[in-house]
Amino acid sequence: MDMTTVPQNVVKRTTGLKENEAEHILEVKNLSVDFKVYGKTSHVLNGVSFTVKKGQRVGLVGESGCGKTTTLKAILRVLPGNAIVRSGEILFEGEDILKMNATKLEEMRRTGAGMVFQDPSSALNPVFTIEQQMMTALKYAYNEKVPMSELQKKAIAALKNVMLPDPKRILESYPFQLSGGMKQRVCIAMALAANRKLLLADEPGTSLDVTIQDQILRLINNLALESTLSVIMVSHSLGVIRESTSFVNIMYGGSVVESGDTKEVFHNTRHPYTKLLMECLPKLTGEGVAEGIPGRIPDYFNPPSGCRFSPRCPYVKEICHQQKPTMEEISPGHHVACYCANEVI
Repeated sequence: MDMTTVPQNVVKRTTGLKENEAEHILEVKNLSVDFKVYGKTSHVLNGVSFTVKKGQRVGLVGESGCGKTTTLKAILRVLPGNAIVRSGEILFEGEDILKMNATKLEEMRRTGAGMVFQDPSSALNPVFTIEQQMMTALKYAYNEKVPMSELQKKAIAALKNVMLPDPKRILESYPFQLSGGMKQRVCIAMALAANRKLLLADEPGTSLDVTIQDQILRLINNLALESTLSVIMVSHSLGVIRESTSFVNIMYGGSVVESGDTKEVFHNTRHPYTKLLMECLPKLTGEGVAEGIPGRIPDYFNPPSGCRFSPRCPYVKEICHQQKPTMEEISPGHHVACYCANEVI
């Protein structure tokens, strides 16, 4: 049959994606993850859903404990043994990561998605040199098809890209001989040198001073703009997300509560939680002292029914305690899960 006659809404046989979904490199659909802890069940992720397009920089923002890192680990399928995926799908280029066999999963990790972990000290093995670890990572990423001399060149170039001085000395060093910021830059270099399609960056600037952090974020942004590298950037810093992403997902209590174009969400905030996050930012004028959000994140062993933010929400209604709100589009591309979205100004 002549493919030019096939309607555009027909599913593509080669990718399993519809025409309007073909540009998505990652789709997380209704992901729920529990943890078994001392005989009890902690209900952490509660229906997380978002997408990442090819070459897109997507932010995940929220308080500590809201499920950001758990979401990234679920995408790579590196959750601890006490984790249980209760429901959901994680589609990478149309294939469900949660259903991949060992061979497919290894291929996805090698060429598809890589992660920069938040704690560089635990990400690097203390008994091997940086060179040994980088060579192992690069051989794994390139499936041993590239000569060692070429891999060493890639490693040196990657260390230079993250502004590490004297990369040859760095390669000969052990992790304990490097500062926290240098170790973090080594981890970022390893992730970027592997030339993967999706980078999961979990607080990549945590151990870096502000000048180096800015340079690293610019490097990641340039890679995303110049190639098809997609990025999921996790950060507590709204400033970093504003400057480094084009799309943002606000997370609270294991769910995405607001999502949209970064500028749109920051300028037209419609979820009470997002509004309170914005109010926590210190003012450049120095007027007043920024206060935290009253209350605490939910107890995941016994989370509140309905909206998990309802115990802390200043706009709460009776229905908020009874039924979890669904994501509704309030303007093109801007979605909010809140019964009070029209009241938040």
